[in-house]
Amino acid sequence: MNIDLSGKTAIVTGSTAGIGLAIAKGLATAGAKVIVNGRTEGATGRSLDEVAAAFVAAQRPSSIIRRPASAEEVANMVVYAASLQASATTGAALRVDGGVVDTIA
Repeated sequence: MNIDLSGKTAIVTGSTAGIGLAIAKGLATAGAKVIVNGRTEGATGRSLDEVAAAFVAAQRPSSIIRRPASAEEVANMVVYAASLQASATTGAALRVDGGVVDTIA
């Protein structure tokens, strides 16, 4: 079977071993960009900072700050967007670059 997944992005959990790894390889072979994860840095081979930087470079090339937003910056944007001061702000004027957060606790 020939499946073309060019231009698609897949997130495969448990993708550093076993069935998850096989699925990730299969999706990549079909042309998808594959995001892998593991429970430890050693499992993925890259640190959180390296993964975050690669994500911003690949998925947010027009980023103004050229780095993932911190959890505090995202929280500040959410508070602002829910405030009365944001009543005249359009969604196009709001932007938080990011995509990788190591914990919400």
